[in-house]
Formats: sequence, C-alpha cells, structure tokens
Amino acid sequence: MSEETILKVLNATKTFGGVTALSRVSFEVRQGEVLGIIGPNGSGKTTLINCITGFIKMSEGEVMYKGKKISGKSAHKIADMGITRTFQIMRPYYTLPAYKNLIIPLFAPRAKRTGGWRGGGKLGDRDTVSVDILEEIGFERDSFVPYKIASTLPTGYLKRLELARCLALKPEIILCDEVFSGLSMSEIASMVPLIERLQMDGITIVMIEHRLRELFQVANRVMVLNFGVKLVEGTPEEVMADEKVKEAYFGSQEVEEVMNYA
Repeated sequence: MSEETILKVLNATKTFGGVTALSRVSFEVRQGEVLGIIGPNGSGKTTLINCITGFIKMSEGEVMYKGKKISGKSAHKIADMGITRTFQIMRPYYTLPAYKNLIIPLFAPRAKRTGGWRGGGKLGDRDTVSVDILEEIGFERDSFVPYKIASTLPTGYLKRLELARCLALKPEIILCDEVFSGLSMSEIASMVPLIERLQMDGITIVMIEHRLRELFQVANRVMVLNFGVKLVEGTPEEVMADEKVKEAYFGSQEVEEVMNYA
C-alpha cells in the first residue's frame, strides 16, 4: 500500500427532493489499500458509490482521481479512466453465457489501450481471455461453468462474474457494493483470498459491506456513515471502539462480539 492518494472525495452532498442522502462527506483513499465503508441501511453508502462512479450527479462537492477532477463526468468516461464498480443487485447479461459477459468490456477502448486482451483482434482471442479472467476469479476452467447461461448461475458465481467484468477493463480502482452479501460461509471463505490477491496486484479497493467480520479481515481502514454523514474513519479496531459508532450503528454488545471474532 502506497502513501499516495489515488482518490479524494470532497464535501460530497446529494439531495433527492427534500431528502439529504449525503451531507458533506470527505475522505481519501490511498493507492493499493482496501477501504471499507459501513453503516446502517439508508446511511448513504450506495449513493456515495453512485456519485463517485458517475451514475448519479452530486448536488455539491468534488471527486478527484489521481489529482484530476472527475465529478460531473459520465459513468462510461470514469470507467474508461480506470474506476470500475460492482452492483449490490447483480447486473449480468442474463441470456448470455458467463464468458460472453466479458466480451463487451473487452471491446472497450480502455481494455484495448491497456492490453486487457491479447491477440490480433479476432473474436476468438477475446473468448480465450474471457475464460482466462473467469478462471482467475474462481470459475473452474475445465468445467462447463464458464459456458453456462448467466441466469442459471448461483449467487456466488454471479458475484465473481461482477468482479470479472471489472477486471476485464484493467482497473486501478474497484468499488465493491456488498460483494459478500448472499454468499455462504464457504463462498465467503474463498472470496476473501481473492480480494487479498487483487490488492497484492496493486488494485485499490473500496468495499461497502455489512459482513463486518469478513470485511475486517481485508480492510486496512474503515469509514462509517450514518444518515448521510461521516461519523468516523480509522482502523477497524479504532472505528469499532468509537462510542458514536456503538451508539448509532450496533449497540455495544454487537461491537464486542464482532471484534472478539475478528
């Protein structure tokens, strides 16, 4: 993990009519770190991710990526710069085989520019790279799973497919929206090393997560949101010891149980 800041959010504010979903949220992400974002339902976590990635426009504030302002840019331009994201509710192309879900990002300008696919541009080359990427994130290459229609895949594979589509763009940052949600304990146990390996490969990761025990295994720092406001940020131990977090989010008994387990 570098000390260099790769992503900076300044006073992010978003209102929907008379409802304030985010209120002057500011934080920085260092290159190569895993930052966890936690908070109760409705605290503004997904809204924050949507603002960073250009899916919705902030009412106020700025997002800086590698020193350049990206707030106000469209989602596809931000993705082309190297910031990708997964979705809490998976969005595969359900009627296509799993490996074909990667063909579209592999056709993207960034994938071509950064060497996201190999070969002379034939469709078959991209097919091979698609299966390569799926194998890297846990699909069994010698099985029929990469070739199954996406709608037939269980949740664990769909979560991995979300990550694979991000990796096809050779991202510098991946923002994960509840990547552990809906997974069994065995699926989570295999997902944690994957997140660790992505970090070791130099990818910066921001994770929204409710599965705190698992998040704390991989997160370098944690930020807590409540009612659209940042309460505190720090190491998992520092955050969970904070009285504001105990009062607003968990209740002291649950905090103690989580930290004892972690």
